[in-house]
Amino acid sequence: MKDDNRENRPVLRYFRYAVVSFTAFLVLSLGFALIPAEPPPPADPPFSEQARMAALDDALELRTAAGLLSAATAAGGAPDTAGKTAAVDAAVTLLTLQARTLLSPSDCSPLPQPATALPTTPLPGLAGLASALSASGVQRLADAAKADGGMARLLAGAGTAQLLAAEDVAAAGGIAVETLPHAAAGTPAATPTSSPAGSACPSLPPAPEGPPTPAAPASAGQETTGAGTAAAVAGALSAALAAEQQSVYAYQAALPRLAAKDAGAAGAFLAEHEDLAAEATAHTRAACSAAQAQQPGYVLDPDFLAAPAAGLARLELVSLPAFGDVIALADGGTREWAISALQAAARRAGHWGGDPGPVPGVVLDQDQLPDLPASSATAPTGP
Repeated sequence: MKDDNRENRPVLRYFRYAVVSFTAFLVLSLGFALIPAEPPPPADPPFSEQARMAALDDALELRTAAGLLSAATAAGGAPDTAGKTAAVDAAVTLLTLQARTLLSPSDCSPLPQPATALPTTPLPGLAGLASALSASGVQRLADAAKADGGMARLLAGAGTAQLLAAEDVAAAGGIAVETLPHAAAGTPAATPTSSPAGSACPSLPPAPEGPPTPAAPASAGQETTGAGTAAAVAGALSAALAAEQQSVYAYQAALPRLAAKDAGAAGAFLAEHEDLAAEATAHTRAACSAAQAQQPGYVLDPDFLAAPAAGLARLELVSLPAFGDVIALADGGTREWAISALQAAARRAGHWGGDPGPVPGVVLDQDQLPDLPASSATAPTGP
């Protein structure tokens, strides 16, 4: 019996070791299982969302700076204060509407503090505000060339309006437009890019008779993602071409009826429309679609003939959604052409006294826009 006990002792000892080891392993396993793993870092938002958030931050920060500048200018009491204050107040209204348009349901309330390269302190006078508006507009247009469909349209319109506002503020302050960032970059004339090179398309049928069916303009909430189908792009280009062809006819009819002081500008704008019509034709054919032939004439209402300048303003405003559709549906060189054409149309509309709105190319219902969170109301709230 004593020998058996001696032989069994090592076995019992190994069994105890095994039990203790298994117990320790089980405890450690349960412990590791109960400790939550580190969550993976959140993925970067897509480029279009980053561009929207940057545009919103810039609009809010510029709005705050413009509001402070407006108050300081009005308090100065200088004889020429009224014109400067009006230009800055118009910028505040513009930036307020743009910020409301750029808001997304995913934005938290209150909004986070803007984190952009724009100054966070009051801008140094009208020159500083004009320069910052210009720089923001240039960035918006650059982002529009790369963003997804509807967001590209929104950014292109916001950037265009900011460039125009920058020029208005500069004019009110007696500042040379040539000193603004977008002028230095060659943007102010907004000259559309050259016609596209020929593409390998099958033989196109003859142009259809009658006006083409225009693409329905989208509102700010109706955004497409990415480039549209070939048929959608062709339809948008056809609508833009039709608008340019009608503009050529209208300017030809208006020229002999305009005051002498307006004839020079009208002649230059007629040449622009003739170039745009040719470029729209080339882009339409590059999209493998038959370009609509120039109609022999259009019906001009009596109001247009009686007040041609106002009629030309209305005509330019009507073309903005057509170019906005091309921006939203096309990509590459065709989109860049449409962005430039949108800027040119907005400038011509402004010349004739038309208001392109806070986001040219986007049909907005201001009553449907969300209100800005209370944390962003550091400047006059505007509309």
